Amino acid sequence: MPGAIAIGQGAAVVVVVDVLSFTTALSVAVDEGVEVYPYRFRDATAATFAATRGAVLAIGRREAGPSGVSLSPLSVQAAARSGALAVSRKLVLPSPNGSAISRQMAESGAVVVGACLRNAKAVARWISRGAVRGPVAVVGAGERWPGDLLRPAVEDMWGAGAVINAVLQSGIGPASPEALAAAAAYREVAPHVATSLTACASGQELISDGYGDEIPLAAQENVSSKVPVLIGESFRSG
Repeated sequence: MPGAIAIGQGAAVVVVVDVLSFTTALSVAVDEGVEVYPYRFRDATAATFAATRGAVLAIGRREAGPSGVSLSPLSVQAAARSGALAVSRKLVLPSPNGSAISRQMAESGAVVVGACLRNAKAVARWISRGAVRGPVAVVGAGERWPGDLLRPAVEDMWGAGAVINAVLQSGIGPASPEALAAAAAYREVAPHVATSLTACASGQELISDGYGDEIPLAAQENVSSKVPVLIGESFRSG
């Protein structure tokens, strides 16, 4: 979180990237017409928050099982089409990384957008149209080591790089050295992004936990034209 605050300081727009899995789940939800409430904590307060808004609460993958709603983009997609989200169309999505950063950046006064590989070019177009004028920060959410320590997540650098690369191709700039490095990293893996997602630490973690079937959906590139924008408490298509 301190890193996100440092990167986002003074930005008019903050693009949050959490490829495995918050912003991919967010992109899928918005594509299906579901309003998403980011929430920092997965605890009893999340259930109360969801109940007061008439929303479905995403729970842990193991707790959710094959028919519940979790941070898994596949579960969100299934629930939106023929499950709980087909009725309420509202989802509370707890995440210690993507959700927490989104809320923190919104509280700083920035317009917050969710990006992943599925909608990178759509987000870049939204930025290039100048919907919000001013500096743009792209924040990779990262992952957690055991013990709750933050670790870098290369898939988020690739997702951030996909957005930055598309923005630069539209003629907008200049970009920081860090942004240029992220764009270069994305270009390096672009020809084999699904293989790279599978091989990276976060992909291997999902596979070892039994959720490797989520990776192909997260690896889809530019299949969505929707841009999730945090408006008040919830993300909606911007």
